[in-house]
Amino acid sequence: MAIPVIAIVGRPNVGKSTLFNRLAGERIAVVSDIAGTTRDRVSADASWGDDRYILVDTAGIEGNSEDIFWPDMQSQVLKALDEADLLIFVTDTGYGLTDADRDAANLIRRYNKPVVLAANKADNVEREQQAVEAYELDLGDPIPISAYHNIGIGDLMDVVMDSVATDDDEEVGSDVRISIVGRPNVGKSALLNALTGEERALVSDIPGTTRDSIDSRYRYVNGDDESDLMFIDTAGLRRRGKTEQGIEKYSALRTIQAIERSHVSLIVLDASEMVTAQDLHVGGFASEASRGLVVVVNKWDLSRELKLTREEAEEEIRDRFKFLPNSSIVFTSALTGRGLDRLLKATVDTYAEWSKRVAAGDLTRVVIDALATHPPPRAGYKRVRLRKVAQTRTGPPTFTFHMANPDLIHFSYRRYLDNRLRDAFGFDGSPLRLRFVGGA
Repeated sequence: MAIPVIAIVGRPNVGKSTLFNRLAGERIAVVSDIAGTTRDRVSADASWGDDRYILVDTAGIEGNSEDIFWPDMQSQVLKALDEADLLIFVTDTGYGLTDADRDAANLIRRYNKPVVLAANKADNVEREQQAVEAYELDLGDPIPISAYHNIGIGDLMDVVMDSVATDDDEEVGSDVRISIVGRPNVGKSALLNALTGEERALVSDIPGTTRDSIDSRYRYVNGDDESDLMFIDTAGLRRRGKTEQGIEKYSALRTIQAIERSHVSLIVLDASEMVTAQDLHVGGFASEASRGLVVVVNKWDLSRELKLTREEAEEEIRDRFKFLPNSSIVFTSALTGRGLDRLLKATVDTYAEWSKRVAAGDLTRVVIDALATHPPPRAGYKRVRLRKVAQTRTGPPTFTFHMANPDLIHFSYRRYLDNRLRDAFGFDGSPLRLRFVGGA
C-alpha cells in the first residue's frame, strides 16, 4: 500500500502550521498570528508509532482575499484536497465557529475524503467545553487539542491512524507493480514506452516533463511463464534541497508514493553520467521502502562514445550503491530496444525473490549452522540463545528470531546472518528484514 498522505486544512489562522510542526517534530512551517502566512503546501515525512505517513500543511481555505498570491494559494489547497488520503480539519475554540469555517467544511465535503475534526487552542477547561460547537460542521466528533501546548495530540493521532490503517503485509497478488524511478531526464518515460510498446508517457528532452505517476499494464510471457506487470512511471526526484516549491514538490511526493505502492523499483541511470549524488538519493528512497531493486543503465547506445566497458560500469555502480542487495544491473537503450528483454526477466526474477518463502526446516538448519560457525557475542554471563526462528512474512522476506538477550545482537552480526541467509536461499535484489525479539 502507498504511504498515506494526511493534509491539515481549515480557514486561515486556526493553528494549522503549529499542528504541522508539532506532528512533524521540527519547525518546518512558518507560524505567525497573521492570517495567510502559509502560501505553499509544505510536506514532511512523519510517523506515529510504527506507522509512517506524509504530512501536508496548507494555506487557509477562504472564499476571497486581497493577497495577490491568493489564486495560486487556493490552487495548492485544492491539489492537497484532491491527493490526500485523509484530512485533519482544524477549528479555533478560542474564536468560535465562523462563516469561513462553514464554507471550508462545505468545500471539503465535496471530496468525500475521511475527515478528523481537531478543535484547536483548547488549552483550558472552558475552551475544551467550547469544542462541542464544532459538531455544527457535521464532520464527526471534534477532538479538543492544543497544538501549541501539546494537549490532546495523542488522542487526535490515534483516531487519524485508525482511519488510514493498512495491513503491514504487502499485497502480493497477480499484478507485479514496478516503479520506474530516477532523477529527471534519464529516460524513464522513454523506457516505459519501449517496454510496453505504446506511447503512454510524454517524452521530451526537457527535465521535469512527467509531473505525476502513470500506470501502464503489460503481459510478460517467457516460455510457459506469464506475468501481469504494472509499470508506474514517475516524475524525477531531485535532492531535497533542489526540489522547488509548488508543482515539483508535489511531483516528488507522488514519486515517493509510487515507490511505496510498488513491489520492485527500477532505478534508472543515464549512461552518459553514470552514478550521481541524486541517483544515490533516489535509490535510498527505494531501499528504505524495502522494495526489490533493479539498476537500469539507460542510453547504453552511447557507451562507445563514453569509452566505458560494462565491467567498469558495474564496478562503479556496486561501489557507489552500497545498499544494493545483490541486485541485477541491466544495460538498456530505450531508443534501440537493447536489453529490454533482459530487463523484463530481471524484474520478474527480482519480484520472485522479494516474495519468496523458504521451508521452515531449511531455515532452522541454516540459522543453527550459522550460530555454531560464528557464535553471537556475549556480555559477562549474558549469552544469546536461539529459541525459535521463523519467516513471518514475504514482500520483503522477514525473519523473526526469538532468543534470550536479543539486545546483544549488534549491526555486524545482523549483517553476518543476512549474508548466511542469502548464501543459502538467494534473495537477489530483495532486502531482508531481520527482527530479534525476546521470549519464546
